[in-house]
Amino acid sequence: MLNAFGFSRAPWFWLAALIVFRLWFSVALPMTGDEAYFVLWGEHPAGGYYDHPPMVGWWLSGLLAFGRAEWLLRLPALLLPLVLAACAWWLVRPHGADRARGAAVLVLLQPANVWNVLITTDTPVILFSMLSVLAYVAALRAAAYARRALAWHALAGLLLGMAFLGKYFAALLGVAYLVHVVFVRRDRGRWAGFVFLLLAVLPALIYNLWWNSGHCWVNVLFNFMNRNPRPMSSGLSWTNPALYAVSLLYLATPWVLLALFRQRGGVRLAMRDSVAAGAVFWLMAIPLGLFGLMSLGRSIGLHWLASFILLIAVLAAIAVPRDTLQRLLRWSAVLAGVHVLIVILVSVLPMQLWRSNKLYDGIVMTVRADEVIAQLEPYAADYLFATGSYSSSATLAYNANRPFAVFGEGSFHARQDDFLTDWRAQDGRNVLILQKGARNVPDAADYAPYFSRVEFRQFELHGVRFDVVLGQGFNYAVYRDQVLAHVRERFYQIPAWLPQHGCEFCERYFPDER
Repeated sequence: MLNAFGFSRAPWFWLAALIVFRLWFSVALPMTGDEAYFVLWGEHPAGGYYDHPPMVGWWLSGLLAFGRAEWLLRLPALLLPLVLAACAWWLVRPHGADRARGAAVLVLLQPANVWNVLITTDTPVILFSMLSVLAYVAALRAAAYARRALAWHALAGLLLGMAFLGKYFAALLGVAYLVHVVFVRRDRGRWAGFVFLLLAVLPALIYNLWWNSGHCWVNVLFNFMNRNPRPMSSGLSWTNPALYAVSLLYLATPWVLLALFRQRGGVRLAMRDSVAAGAVFWLMAIPLGLFGLMSLGRSIGLHWLASFILLIAVLAAIAVPRDTLQRLLRWSAVLAGVHVLIVILVSVLPMQLWRSNKLYDGIVMTVRADEVIAQLEPYAADYLFATGSYSSSATLAYNANRPFAVFGEGSFHARQDDFLTDWRAQDGRNVLILQKGARNVPDAADYAPYFSRVEFRQFELHGVRFDVVLGQGFNYAVYRDQVLAHVRERFYQIPAWLPQHGCEFCERYFPDER
């Protein structure tokens, strides 16, 4: 079946080609702002962080012990598709070696697994979610052996807990398990198995709640309140569902989804006859369905779907006819080749080609960070460096290997600097604030209240204007009353019903106010 592309004759060649491309891309692609922000997590090991649970920060803490090279820090994301392909192979193996190999290759050729080398909070979520699914299917296959089945359920719960410590969206897989147990499964051991699964996931949930209760409930505030200031019903739109559908089509590929629709009778038969097919369908369909409902009131990030998309490839490898699977592999290989060519083409094009794009300022900041830092070097001994955004600060901090604070209120995203920079310690000192782009020309009135003296400098790199605000004699008291107080009001309004035993931000700057 795989002879059309030589997969069965020379599987290692295609595997090596994908690895080489991804390795090259992980080296060639500058560290993005989000990635650099998570590197900051790794540089400051902690029990948790502002936006999400801590798993990717823990991973990066370990990797940073060996170096700071982009490819090294991206190593988990670099190897993730190989692990996912092996998982797909194991799930489909009872249906034949050819189908199992087809499943593995189809997963490797999914668009995100071709180009995505970014190390983010999604990386551990995808890994542990897939491993949890494997353990759950293993429990179903071991239903005749009660103790073994209970052990596999417990392992599925433990892995789900580890996924939850990467990102809260892992909870959707837990919802899928519950629905599958209540409405689909009919085996005698399903309730005992689910209890074991639940007990195994509880330590991660309890740990995260305990940590949040002592740290301003920042994960809860960010994920459920600060980033969603309006109820979903107030923002109903058909644009977001359309974008969600396009995202689903892109990640799963239209031909795979079309094949599953055309072969829906075969899918039903596979779900009836195969433990893996039945479980995979529900564990994929329920989270994606919930995302579809959520899209009625908000936009759904492309990366949110990544934990469940690969299950679509697994289902296709089990359910569609062999000749159809071969066609799916052919079309997916073509699309993968197109992605590779686009990435290579973009990488060799001159950066100035994107000058008219609104993102060009950020592109220069990211790709030419070393040149930006060189312009600031004369001030390094006398100033705390800062920018007005977490992305710029994280990018420059990673490339300079020195702190860059976030000056001002910032956004609801990525507020880890609230805990990393102690503005009390900067009282009377000098602060350099860098602004990029002609649209962000600084106004003296925006900075004068916080310093005894303010000067302005300017330089240009690759057609982008950079403004340097030199603030001398920082006035912490004014900054606290005019900026930090507003930050507390916007981002640290902890509901009274949430028990808490600590909030570093409030205790640091407002110790006398409760």
